[in-house]
Amino acid sequence: MNYIKNLTTEQALKLDELVQYSQGQIVSRTLAQNKAVSLTLFAFSAGEEISSHASHGDALITVLDGEGEITIGGKMHLLKTGESILMPAGIPHAVKAATNFKMFLTVVFPD
Repeated sequence: MNYIKNLTTEQALKLDELVQYSQGQIVSRTLAQNKAVSLTLFAFSAGEEISSHASHGDALITVLDGEGEITIGGKMHLLKTGESILMPAGIPHAVKAATNFKMFLTVVFPD
């Protein structure tokens, strides 16, 4: 049984190639979702966004391609390819694509 789905096992992967851009949309690919963790790849078309919300888990964004505006508790951070940021549980946050933008989102939930 594989706990991480939608990936080929025992093969080198480029995460940024596993989700494709679609004009005017946000495309996602869930790799794992359970009560402890959520792993999701996203591809945002430039200008697309996820509005402000809070999560009951800590969320780590890793930018795979492009630039994204990450707002945490009202403060905006511009992240580029290769950069990551931690969004603490319970703090409102939002994500907007400054350019076409791909990210890997890891959310770890409390026990």
